[in-house]
Amino acid sequence: MRAPDSAVRTPACAHEVLPPDSAPEVLRRCRALVRPALREAVGRMHPWMSEMAAYSFGWCEVGGGPAVAPGGKGVRQALAVLGAEAAGASGRSGVPAAVAVELVHAFSLLHDDIMDGDTTRRRRPAVWKAYGTGPAVLAGDALFALAVGTLAAAGPDAVRLLSVALADLVRGQADDLLFAARPWSGPDRVRPAEYRAMAEHKTGSLLGAALALGALLGGAPPAMVAALDRAGRHLGVAFQVVDDVLGIWGDPVVTGKPVLADLRERKKTFPVLLALDSPDPAARHLAALLESAGDPAEAAALIAAAGGRAAALAEARWQIDAGQAALADVSLDARAGAELRSLLDFLVRRDL
Repeated sequence: MRAPDSAVRTPACAHEVLPPDSAPEVLRRCRALVRPALREAVGRMHPWMSEMAAYSFGWCEVGGGPAVAPGGKGVRQALAVLGAEAAGASGRSGVPAAVAVELVHAFSLLHDDIMDGDTTRRRRPAVWKAYGTGPAVLAGDALFALAVGTLAAAGPDAVRLLSVALADLVRGQADDLLFAARPWSGPDRVRPAEYRAMAEHKTGSLLGAALALGALLGGAPPAMVAALDRAGRHLGVAFQVVDDVLGIWGDPVVTGKPVLADLRERKKTFPVLLALDSPDPAARHLAALLESAGDPAEAAALIAAAGGRAAALAEARWQIDAGQAALADVSLDARAGAELRSLLDFLVRRDL
């Protein structure tokens, strides 16, 4: 899935894509298509679980009142719809896949916030802070069960594909948690290649599953399903890397997190690991600073000086090019393929 760490990252291929402003419209169109089915599915849950799920999606506040905060972009559900359309089917064919992956994503965020101790999500209290840890765990379990049930009618191949993605997601989360206990320097430090593999599992697996499940439900042949899964996994790595860059240098108004947030929380993100692996003298100063929990602003400057920021952005671009190359391996519906390529470019360029 990747080039060696020392390789020069160059575009794998070039594609004609839709105008940049088309990607947000694609996201809106797909959300509108999926929303009724997603709301119907959540409405079948236990009322308390349903309220917590609705809160997590940004549909309501605690107690069920109208929401004042926006929900997410709906990236995964859009990928499922586009996967079906790329196979030449109606986007409605991909709606069960879109609902399933969106439910799994919500489940993973509920549990992820608890494991990481993150108290906010999308500029308001995380579910576990709003409702309690036990209820949030239970709501996550309910979302997971509902996701599997949603795909059951689609047949064993769809459930099997989702199961593989879930196993990878859990593996990636496990690695992410273990990284926190490892040192900043020395032979046991986290290497960029390890982080890249973690990101593919934790983030890329579900993006790949979204595209692949949509295509599968749209009647795509196995080669197309596999190619779309690869494209989504590359997108996931790029998506995670861009999030890491924004977690250090992003605008708080856009990200919803304080400036230098990831450094203040001492997270081993990709720009940091790339900088620590650099031969630049700044890398040695950075390691010492991180070991002593020094000034985050100074750490950010050292990361940039050691090339961590530039290398992370180059990695994100390479991963998107690799995803585009995977799409080029199969014959996709022209319009859906163009929308998908436009969406991939939009997601990696966001807010940078």
